[in-house]
Amino acid sequence: MGVIATEGLTKHYHATGPTGRLGDALGRRRMQGRGGGTIRALQDVTLDVREGEVFGFLGPNGAGKSTLIRLLLGFLHPTAGGATVLGLDIVRESVAIRARVGYLPGGIALYDSLTGERHLDYLAELSAREPVRREALCDRLELSPRTLRRPIRDYSRGMRQKIGIVQALQHDPELAILDEPSEGLDPLMQRAFYDILDDFRRDGRTVFLSSHVLAEVERVCDRVAIVRAGRLVALEDVAGLLRRRKRRVEIELDGPAPDLSAVPGISELVVGERRVACALEGDPRPLLAALGGAPVTDVTIEPARLEDAFLELYAGEEAAEAADDAAGGDDASGLIAPLAGR
Repeated sequence: MGVIATEGLTKHYHATGPTGRLGDALGRRRMQGRGGGTIRALQDVTLDVREGEVFGFLGPNGAGKSTLIRLLLGFLHPTAGGATVLGLDIVRESVAIRARVGYLPGGIALYDSLTGERHLDYLAELSAREPVRREALCDRLELSPRTLRRPIRDYSRGMRQKIGIVQALQHDPELAILDEPSEGLDPLMQRAFYDILDDFRRDGRTVFLSSHVLAEVERVCDRVAIVRAGRLVALEDVAGLLRRRKRRVEIELDGPAPDLSAVPGISELVVGERRVACALEGDPRPLLAALGGAPVTDVTIEPARLEDAFLELYAGEEAAEAADDAAGGDDASGLIAPLAGR
């Protein structure tokens, strides 16, 4: 069993109507049921998070990331399905889960009247565990003792986020659940935070990280789940996602171009007088072998980026949704397809 394991986890809300408050907040999302009365915030999500990995839960704002986290911590109860966290049931044993997990909520709210230090002390007392990592975390995030003695009301957004990160990790939890953790951090502090996550992974800790920042997920995560309108549309290691996406290739030649039409992974081939452009999917070695002996003066293969894989995936899902809408079908189960099966 994984550190986190979900099976068919589902959360529906009942809309108050097309102009009701809940309908206004969520009704514009495509997760709203076609019947108009049910909002599908999360639908049939099955995944596992392994011990010692940094797991990314990726999707745009409103996709269902925070809903899943609130379900895992027992702040919400599922409509259907179930899950365990550290072997504990999310409904029956949620208090025990929260006692063992480090949690950073999205848009964390702090007590303005407390100093940073008193705030960290207060939250450490709630966890009933010693804040053994606090000093090192504060040092790396540049929270000096003088800064910690100031009231929270004087803190910038980035400083508040640093306090949020420290309170989630200071007691060295075996599992950290972080909702949009780098929000509000400047680039230098983002780098420091990523280094902190690297250390946690090396120490055998597990991190579940939700984000809509693709570069962040690519930098720190071992595996990633991609959610769209409450449905899981991909679950794969980051390296696999990057290998799968198409990359643009440009080849400059000082003579005739070789025939590349039969090279595995090549598509969108355009041959000019001294220039060849194409898209490449998968292993580049067959292409490089085909260029052997050709009068090549330059080859450019763009690096694979998670952003492009994400956009390609979403474009495919939009096309699938459009086809389903055109057919008038009510079942969106065809959207749930790991990339590995594509």
